[in-house]
Amino acid sequence: MPLSPDQIAEIEAARATPRPTLRAVSEGMEAHLYRAHEVLDHGFIRVIDYMGDDAAIVQAARVSYGAGTKHVSNDAGLIRYLMRHWHSTPFEMCEIKLHVKLPVFVARQWIRHRTANVNEYSARYSILDREFYIPQPDALAAQSTVNNQGRGEVLAGEEAARVLEWLKADAGRAYDHYEAMLSQTQPDGSPQQGLARELARMNLPANIYTQWYWKVDLHNLFHFLRLRADAHAQYEIRVYAEAICKVVADWVPLAYGAFEDYRMGGVTLSSKAIDCVRRMLKGEDVTQESSGMSKGEWREFQGVLG
Repeated sequence: MPLSPDQIAEIEAARATPRPTLRAVSEGMEAHLYRAHEVLDHGFIRVIDYMGDDAAIVQAARVSYGAGTKHVSNDAGLIRYLMRHWHSTPFEMCEIKLHVKLPVFVARQWIRHRTANVNEYSARYSILDREFYIPQPDALAAQSTVNNQGRGEVLAGEEAARVLEWLKADAGRAYDHYEAMLSQTQPDGSPQQGLARELARMNLPANIYTQWYWKVDLHNLFHFLRLRADAHAQYEIRVYAEAICKVVADWVPLAYGAFEDYRMGGVTLSSKAIDCVRRMLKGEDVTQESSGMSKGEWREFQGVLG
């Protein structure tokens, strides 16, 4: 169960006692407040708090640029202008705080985005739950033969079954030993001291679940989503990013629409690539040798052109 009974009670109590506010609110985000969106087998994301909306982005930009934005006829146009020209500070006026439950190995990848404020559940003070991420069979894949960071063909048959059994058995055995080391009672019922929690945790596998509060501004959140919601991102972090995308689309629909268009759906071309496009438009036959690009650059350029 992704949510504990205590967390469910906390959410129900918070939603049962709404309070009036004079601050700007996003109706789309209000619908997400405190609701848990399940991810993977035991994980979730839920919005704890937020600040700002599309109007806050526009407000900040117009304070900053003043008369320079009067030619923009509407808020959507201004937001698209800001996104198109890589302005960052207006998007930093919006913030979101998420409660995330995720496997430790996903957390270690996620924490590389160092532009957020994080407070993680501490296994020094508390005992972790017996909850492990066990992939679905279609998520078990061999190592890619062309990408050292990626996956290749999906495992099948006896090999897949054997891997799943190892994952379940190893996780269960490690947790059994974790509990035994913490216990102040020996198997025969006699007392023992029990190992400190901060030491016992080192035996736990990387697929055990942890939790944290993660607060980030919209500019840096968009950077996270651009990388982690990409089709090439690791599946286990990508599904979290995709769940967050749905929340952000309801929170700041104008900004998210611009983000989808210019960041997720757009590409960045080098000066050499732009020169090649111009030559192609003139009818020239451009090759990798005449482009000035490396083989890798040319392959990626060809992929952009389709």
